[in-house]
Amino acid sequence: MAHTSERVVILGGTSGIGLATADLLLDRGYEVVIAGRSEERLTQALKTLDRQGADRPVTGRAVDATDSGQLAEFFAEVGTFDHLVVTVTRNGGVTTLADLEAAEVRKHSEGKLLAHLLSVQAALGTLRADGSVTLVGAVSSQLSGPGLVVLGAMNSAVETASRILAAELAPRRVNAVSPGVIETPWWDWVPAEARTEAIVGAAGGTAVGRPGRPEEVAHAIAFLVENTYTTGVVLPVDGGARLNVQR
Repeated sequence: MAHTSERVVILGGTSGIGLATADLLLDRGYEVVIAGRSEERLTQALKTLDRQGADRPVTGRAVDATDSGQLAEFFAEVGTFDHLVVTVTRNGGVTTLADLEAAEVRKHSEGKLLAHLLSVQAALGTLRADGSVTLVGAVSSQLSGPGLVVLGAMNSAVETASRILAAELAPRRVNAVSPGVIETPWWDWVPAEARTEAIVGAAGGTAVGRPGRPEEVAHAIAFLVENTYTTGVVLPVDGGARLNVQR
């Protein structure tokens, strides 16, 4: 295990990519603070991360990342820290323009783009002056398939924001990862009996020919946290989904 005195805050750290990132960074010697909307998921995540009573340096709190007041209280409680990771998202969002509803657009705008921007804004008072921010978009930002108009737009906005913030917040480093089809609870909107087939089918056009795992994205996030000469980058972790491989 590496040894470091650095602290990482992970919003969205109670499941999926965020939880895998917390686990990896704890293994690398970081102190980790996780946050998510659900008290139940937070409790379970802390149990998962505190493997077999390993006394790992992890704490957490339930926070709604779309609520500026809650975020302000959270970061005041956390105090000074070194790195921010935001993996907050909303399930679903696959819809054609013909079936699009305004409520769905608002849900994903608030749950993705707004949550990312408010989280970074609220963190600035306590985030180290030369620390890092890592956001999470998705490969839908690079795809043109029917049904991706909401997801693609929101993830593109997050990825574009990361590049702009890299310039605006320098010398803090700001980057993003752009995951592809990853087996996480994001897929819970698909009925359980059809979920595996949906995930495998969605990953069928990737160059590697399979879905990704949360820990594979976590490794990319850890790189962006640790590489002090990388900023303004959107790092694809999509198995080549954007390549439009024909099989």
